[in-house]
Amino acid sequence: MTDPFTSDSSPHHRTPEVTEAARDRLGAVRAEVAKAVVGQDAAVSGLLVALLCGGHVLMEGVPGTAKTLLVRTLAASLSVESRRVQFTPDLMPGDITGSMVIDNREGELRFREGPVFTNLLLADEINRTPPKTQSALLEAMEEGQVSIDGVSRPLPAPFLVAATQNPVEFEGTYPLPEAQLDRFLLKVVLPVPEREQEVEILARHAGGFDPRDVAGAGVTAVASADDIAAARAAVGAVQVSSEVRGYIVDIARATRQSPSLSMGVSPRGATALLRSARAWAWLNRRDFVTPDDVKDLAHATLAHRLGLRPESELEGVEVGQVLASAVSSVQVPR
Repeated sequence: MTDPFTSDSSPHHRTPEVTEAARDRLGAVRAEVAKAVVGQDAAVSGLLVALLCGGHVLMEGVPGTAKTLLVRTLAASLSVESRRVQFTPDLMPGDITGSMVIDNREGELRFREGPVFTNLLLADEINRTPPKTQSALLEAMEEGQVSIDGVSRPLPAPFLVAATQNPVEFEGTYPLPEAQLDRFLLKVVLPVPEREQEVEILARHAGGFDPRDVAGAGVTAVASADDIAAARAAVGAVQVSSEVRGYIVDIARATRQSPSLSMGVSPRGATALLRSARAWAWLNRRDFVTPDDVKDLAHATLAHRLGLRPESELEGVEVGQVLASAVSSVQVPR
């Protein structure tokens, strides 16, 4: 992903003036995150896009690429509640959603909220727990609620799950089920930093930076839940022409026709690409979506929803290559 906050803006296609303050504050979030995290601009962009869409982000990278630090710093830059769940093999669904417990004073069953009842949930190393526990998040991520003992309890707004995972070939990890992957709006891969960035990381640590203390790095809250709500309303007003909608559908259908894939993009994936492209356009200070917005977000929004055929995997085919081929096969609308 490119940096949406450094893109050229068009003075003829700005969103209403009332949203400028919210956009500026969300833009300031990037500067706050940079106080603690070096690089990883694509992941920051992905988190902001998901925040604007009411979606969720899966971040993958080898240990030590600042996945957890990034989410903790994002939480510190927003005036919202955040909680963290460390996923382990013995974690139970009730440890996430909450459960019914006996009130010793009243002698009655009462619901005790789990950590999912928050605005920003850090699901740390989500693929270190079995699929049964992973699935505890499905209803929360899709419907913004948790159903326990026949009662549906709404989650606070905004609600964002930022999950981290190590590559599945690492020992002690479980692949996320397709249904779980499909609930993530975006999947962002965090690379190992470039040499210059790594030198900067070492310089910060040599200067006393403590990754456990983001407040000590000067990170402060610069955007509120009201700013997020105003931004979401503005994103919802971003126009998508019939030609661009058709372009998104044609990309999704092209993946379903690929002989290398056992599973193409579902209609849910197509709507996810529509949502993320609108947020991307708004971040670029436009009130309409272009085909380039769709292209920019296609890989992060769609790649994790695709399934390779076993014979394709044996041949060394990669999902990204197949998706790129599918996108290039579709005529770009003018």
